[in-house]
Amino acid sequence: MDPNTLKRLLADVASGEISPDAAARSLAEPSFSEVGDISGSPEARVDHQRAVRCGFPEVIFCQGKSTSQVSAISAELLARNDVLLATRADAAHAEAVMSVAPDARYEELARLVIVDRRPSPPREGLVVVASAGTADIPVAEEAALCAEIMGCEVTRLYDVGVAGVHRALAHVGTLRSARVIVAVAGMEGALPSLVAGLVDVPVVAVPTSVGYGANFAGVSALLTMLNSCAGGIGVVNIDNGFGAAVLASRINRPGWAAGMTDAAQGTGATR
Repeated sequence: MDPNTLKRLLADVASGEISPDAAARSLAEPSFSEVGDISGSPEARVDHQRAVRCGFPEVIFCQGKSTSQVSAISAELLARNDVLLATRADAAHAEAVMSVAPDARYEELARLVIVDRRPSPPREGLVVVASAGTADIPVAEEAALCAEIMGCEVTRLYDVGVAGVHRALAHVGTLRSARVIVAVAGMEGALPSLVAGLVDVPVVAVPTSVGYGANFAGVSALLTMLNSCAGGIGVVNIDNGFGAAVLASRINRPGWAAGMTDAAQGTGATR
């Protein structure tokens, strides 16, 4: 049950339109549905209460899934939700979603498929997504677009890596205005350390697989970020823009921001 449906159900109970027993029966409905069949076993079990528990519906990870699986899961999710996000999607996956949702859009650079039927999508707080280089933008765009659909206001700062540190320093004001920063970097992965030394908000570090051989497909950037001497950094997996967006969006929620303001002990540092 999505959050809007739950709110309507609670409002109906409060107004007396439905009984508490009827509401309880509704809430007791199975929280997932089964899709497809392989030798008598479902191909997927679609979680319909993810939004209630976690604040956003289940997201489809397309890599490794067939187009028929993606279309079937999409149809099942959209039957109960007005927003859909599919990650690591190629053009064939996008067409599969569009076969059940013609209003879907394909973000090729970020490899995302998005359906958003909300009349007024939320945009709150501020998440700054910074990339060290232009080659890191696909991962940064995955983070930025996912954060936007999860309800965040997003500002992008691309190609501000430490090889030209003045490029990042020119945007210190923007960095300090954020509730949370996503710093995306390949090569040696130094950008999150630089950013974290300039701000008093959490920094979500995303290593990318961009780099020459000794980058080890992102392992060197990952180790740099894990070994950072700067505080306030949390690190997600290599190329995981989606994971960074989930973490950033949860930090960006008003409850977290209010807690940060309280922790400032009257300094007036609100965001």
